[in-house]
Amino acid sequence: MNNDWLDLFEKMQKGSVRALSRLVSRVENRDPGWMEAMRKIYPLAGKARIIGITGSPGAGKSTLTNGIARELVLRGFKVGIIAVDPSSPFSGGSLLGDRVRMKDLWNLDEVFIRSMATRGALGGLNQSARDVAKILDASGKDFVLIETVGVGQDEVEVVRAADLVLVVCVPGQGDGVQALQAGIMEIADIFVVNKADREGAAEVFLDIQAMLDLDSNQEAPRPPILKTVANQGEGLVALVDTFLDLLTSSDHRKVWQTVRIRNELVGLLEKQLLGLILDHWKKDGNLEKAVEQIERGERDPYSIVRERLDRLQRYVGEDDFSGNG
Repeated sequence: MNNDWLDLFEKMQKGSVRALSRLVSRVENRDPGWMEAMRKIYPLAGKARIIGITGSPGAGKSTLTNGIARELVLRGFKVGIIAVDPSSPFSGGSLLGDRVRMKDLWNLDEVFIRSMATRGALGGLNQSARDVAKILDASGKDFVLIETVGVGQDEVEVVRAADLVLVVCVPGQGDGVQALQAGIMEIADIFVVNKADREGAAEVFLDIQAMLDLDSNQEAPRPPILKTVANQGEGLVALVDTFLDLLTSSDHRKVWQTVRIRNELVGLLEKQLLGLILDHWKKDGNLEKAVEQIERGERDPYSIVRERLDRLQRYVGEDDFSGNG
């Protein structure tokens, strides 16, 4: 780690919010030296509990996250929040609307909020968000709340980063619960029916119960279903009590720690390997050449990718990278 990174690292450990913010930005932007910095940070992480908060757009996730953070602070905890907003598919920019929705938390010394863009990451959560969670962990936060975009079933990526996942549902969205069933519903540790003062909340509660009844693994513990009215603070104490109880379960912690480490390792390898291949492909000019060949109808993308994978396979040995396995 060079002196610039080391200076930020040491100031962060002394409690500098400015240094923490700069360190987060540099890792998120993948500035030169970021992997060495993360190697330094990694041994200091592992104490904070990571809570994923996901669900449909309009379910009130930001308000719920805001309320959970306040309740945790009242109980003496320090909280980091990663609010993931959707990126523009054209500019890569993000709305970062949570800066507005969580404005009442910005002045709390115990809370650090970082809005991040998905940058086109599948599942609504990019690799750098997981790294930022580790930085917040190493900075002394007791909890890191990751509020995700709300893009439907693809958002299961949040489970790679979280110790525990809250899936937020809301009345008044028609068959929204059914639409989530194929993806998000399977990753929930706790279901939260938010805006429970609205008509239809009881039906949403019963719909979730019915889907849990259809689960083929009836011996597994059933996720609790809780009702909240986050904008009025109702149900937040019970919600925090419930997930604190779950997090103290040794079985839950052991299982998810193993899953998270494995998925993080694979995810990091995928991201870095893809970046390495693309950088090389762009530098030698073959990427644009391949695009032109496909446009002219001379080649197809499958043959080109297979050719690149065959070349990679010759470098790495006997493992089959051809897609035939």
